[in-house]
Amino acid sequence: MVESKVIHEITQLTGKDVLYIAERHKKEFTYPIHNHKVFELNFVEHAPGVRRIVGDSSEVIGDYDLVLITSPDLEHVWEQGDCTSDDIHEVTIHFEFDFSDNSIFSRNPFISIQQMMQEARKGLSFPMDAIMRVYQQLNTLCSVKDGFYAFQQFLTILYELSKCDGAHTLASSSFAKIEVTSDSRRVTKVKNYIEQNYTKEIRLTTLADLAGMSPSAFSRFFKLHTGRNLSEYIIDQRLGYASRMLVDSTNSVSEISYACGFNNLSNFNRIFKKRKGCSPSEFRENYHKTRIIV
Repeated sequence: MVESKVIHEITQLTGKDVLYIAERHKKEFTYPIHNHKVFELNFVEHAPGVRRIVGDSSEVIGDYDLVLITSPDLEHVWEQGDCTSDDIHEVTIHFEFDFSDNSIFSRNPFISIQQMMQEARKGLSFPMDAIMRVYQQLNTLCSVKDGFYAFQQFLTILYELSKCDGAHTLASSSFAKIEVTSDSRRVTKVKNYIEQNYTKEIRLTTLADLAGMSPSAFSRFFKLHTGRNLSEYIIDQRLGYASRMLVDSTNSVSEISYACGFNNLSNFNRIFKKRKGCSPSEFRENYHKTRIIV
């Protein structure tokens, strides 16, 4: 028997509504892959073995998992996987605040939250120390009856998460349709070139010339600023576009492979399976299970 407890129950965040907070104790995940226009912070505990899919990211979670998603187009789901727990605890918070440049969240006390919200357009997974920092507040949020104090406590959770180190993005920017940005104009220039030319052969010398550096110096510079080798970055971008085409088009795997800059189908299949943990066909089949928008 699945127990479900919903506090501040709101079917859609419209009008004067601020938060939707749902706490559940259950034995399995059954909700299909989906997306929605509102932001989501989702906390799961006691569910090791569950597979969490956010965009083209697929990871098996441990005892604790906390993810923030702020893109309306980013599909996500928690699947049962190998989890055998009989007491999965989940807290889901839906919210929709104005984070535009003219809102209160653009002012100094909220800058770290605003930056985190931008990162979370690709899905943002928080490390254990960050989860433990807000664990008590997440667990008691459903019991706060006064809407103002619930909102205040939730803002505190967001702020604490925005100040932590070690959070990592999940979906690739190309899959999530997120514009690339960087603290370096040279890196941004190179990334934009890759975005516009990922279907073609991309030479190191061309990118180094764009940055005004020698190829060896540029390779070191790019890894320093992105944390990834240039070749790995290009492959990840191509895989992101390929994953999106697998979801949104009826093109064959072969057509998608060549359209995304892979000139060898077997090489594409091998790299895709290594990075995604499944074949392109299996990835498409997973996403074509009942998909809903709420």
